[in-house]
Amino acid sequence: MTRPTAEPNPTEPRSTTQLVDLSHLVRHGMTTYPGLPGPHIEDHLSREESRTHYAPDTEFQIGRMTLVANTGTYLDAPFHRFADGADLAEVPLSRLVDVPGVLVDVHAAPTPAIGADAFAGRMVTGRAVLVRTGWDRHWGTPTYGTDGHPFLTAEAAAWLASQNPAVVGIDSVNIDDVADLRRPAHTELLAAGIPVVEHLRGLEGLPAGGFRFSAAPLAVVGMGTFPVRAYALIDPA
Repeated sequence: MTRPTAEPNPTEPRSTTQLVDLSHLVRHGMTTYPGLPGPHIEDHLSREESRTHYAPDTEFQIGRMTLVANTGTYLDAPFHRFADGADLAEVPLSRLVDVPGVLVDVHAAPTPAIGADAFAGRMVTGRAVLVRTGWDRHWGTPTYGTDGHPFLTAEAAAWLASQNPAVVGIDSVNIDDVADLRRPAHTELLAAGIPVVEHLRGLEGLPAGGFRFSAAPLAVVGMGTFPVRAYALIDPA
C-alpha cells in the first residue's frame, strides 16, 4: 500500500539558505559593452490590444526583445571563440547549475592585472571560480568600459585551464584586457571547454566558499554567447 505523502509542517523553521542575485538588470537601450547596441524591448501584443482576443476583464502582454548576445550578465561558450567549440546547447548543465563555488577576492589589488598567484592554494577543479574585482561599481557609467578594468593575465587563465574548473566568472567588463586583441584568457579557458561568465555583480555578498552557483543560458544551437540569470545559494552556517 502506498503511504500518503506527508504535508509540510508550517511551524517548522525554514531553511536559512541565502539566495544572492549576481545578475545586472536588462533595460531597454542599456549599454553592456561599449560599441554594441543596447536591447530594444517592446510589446508584441499589448494589454490593450489583447482585450479584443479574450473575454471581458481578461488581458495579457506578450513582449518582444531584439538584442545582441553580449547583453547584461552573459555566458561565453567555447563556440564564441572557436568554430568547432561547444555552442550554448552543448555546454553541459553540470558546469552551470548548482555548482560548488569558490570566491577569489582581488578587489583591493594594486593593479588591474590578476595573475596566477591570486589563485594560489585554491581548490578550483570542478568548481565555479568567481573573481571579485569590485569593477561592477562602475556599471552604467562611462568608466565601466574603459581601459584600466581588472582582467585575468594569460598566465592566470592558463593555470585555471589546467585545473579544469566548471566555469569561471568575473564582475568586470571583460575577463581579458580589452586592449589585448589576442584575448588570451578567452582563448585559454574556452579552448579547454570552460565557459566564462562576464559582467557579474554583487560578489561582495558571497563567502570565500560554502556557496553554490548557477548561470544557465537558453540552449540555443549555433550561438556562443547569451544572457544568464546568475545567482548563488549560500549554505547555512
